[in-house]
Amino acid sequence: MKKFRILIILLTIGLLLNCSKDNDDTSNGGIDKSANLLATGASANDILSNTKFTTLLIEAAYVDGFRPTMETMNNFEIYLRNRTFKQNIQVVYRQLPSPNEETLTLPEISDLESENRTEYNDGETLAIYIYFADAPSDSDDEDEGIATLGAVYRNTSMVIHESVVRQLANQSSLITVTDVETSTLNHEFGHLFGLVDLGSEMVNNHEDPDAENHCNVAECLMRGELQFGGGMMGVLEKSKISKGAAVPTLDPECILDLQNNGGR
Repeated sequence: MKKFRILIILLTIGLLLNCSKDNDDTSNGGIDKSANLLATGASANDILSNTKFTTLLIEAAYVDGFRPTMETMNNFEIYLRNRTFKQNIQVVYRQLPSPNEETLTLPEISDLESENRTEYNDGETLAIYIYFADAPSDSDDEDEGIATLGAVYRNTSMVIHESVVRQLANQSSLITVTDVETSTLNHEFGHLFGLVDLGSEMVNNHEDPDAENHCNVAECLMRGELQFGGGMMGVLEKSKISKGAAVPTLDPECILDLQNNGGR
């Protein structure tokens, strides 16, 4: 089997977590959370189309000092408008204290969401929770060059390891924090769109056999495991020099899958 020296970027997918707090479908206020506690990709069609929900509400919760750049969030909104039929997209920001952890596991991130999330599906509004963390994933391995920038772990939940994003961006004179943030957000939200075969069925098979639920098309945003030599930052730098933009885009196969499931 071909061996890879892997830098994990934008790629960790968490399965539905069986945490005690998440088994409660309602809060003390009577809010029904059940529709936001499903498996990754379960709401793909709801996000992409306007059939059931016409408004997309993004709750961007960030640890104090780790708020994403405004340019990143503007880029993210453009991405959502280009790939979905949602035109009413709202973003609310919530500043949170640090959990004071050196690393974070997905169960810990799930618990933090249970404690801090305030927005859930309501009427024609579909709510998404994005947590910008100040700690790396517990699965990172600096000696092996492995760094996790983001993860999705439910149908409307994701985490961005903002501290890692900034650390990587600061290693380059060409790549900005916005470049890495935008790439991470777009990739992870691609999984909430149901890519690759996570809720948006593949029209043609383009799943990477070496990276489950990721694309096998070169330079696609949904690539999972990449062999860089110089690492992820080298690839982004090369893209910025040759194409003028560091942020990867979806390839035609991924776009076809989205269109087949109610998206653009």
